[in-house]
Amino acid sequence: MLASFIHGFILALGLILPLGVQNVFVFNQGALQPRFIKALPVVITAALCDTLLILVAVLGVSFIILGSFWIKTILIVGGSVFLIYMGWISWNSKPSQDKEDVAKKFPFKKQVLFAASVSLLNPHAIMDTIGVIGTSSLKYQGEEKVIFAVTCILVSWIWFMGLALAGRISGKLDQSGRFMLVLNKLSALVMWGAAIYLVFSLFFN
Repeated sequence: MLASFIHGFILALGLILPLGVQNVFVFNQGALQPRFIKALPVVITAALCDTLLILVAVLGVSFIILGSFWIKTILIVGGSVFLIYMGWISWNSKPSQDKEDVAKKFPFKKQVLFAASVSLLNPHAIMDTIGVIGTSSLKYQGEEKVIFAVTCILVSWIWFMGLALAGRISGKLDQSGRFMLVLNKLSALVMWGAAIYLVFSLFFN
């Protein structure tokens, strides 16, 4: 049981650590929202989406998705278009000095929609989660599989909460908004890079 816990912890942390669309969006909202509680819709939505993907992976539904050429194609094409659009928004966005103005631009519904989109419309993240976690879970049965899945889910929740808090601290320290401006440009490049990689992988793999 300890082995399944350690395995789930290291694996989930390794998958969630790299800079990606989801992480950047959670960090941004933590930094830009006037109060930390205002960023919680993003944190909870991102964590719930990851929970769903992990459960799908561990329960074996993932192999149906990965085994269908058309489902993969739709995921990649739709996700790439969305990433290009999100990159354009991020590139052109300018950090506002007025935190209340940011809150108006990203109300509860918009936060949930965007967080769900960058989580569930990112085929690269889906395939990583489903392919790696799903495959790794095959070595466990019964209670060990439950511990493995729960550990992966807990890492996801703790990570997004910590990421938003880090964004909050960064937002307080960076009163000029220069860091957020650079981060927006960087996140746009990450999104566009991910979109190009996905399209390339669709046609050349």
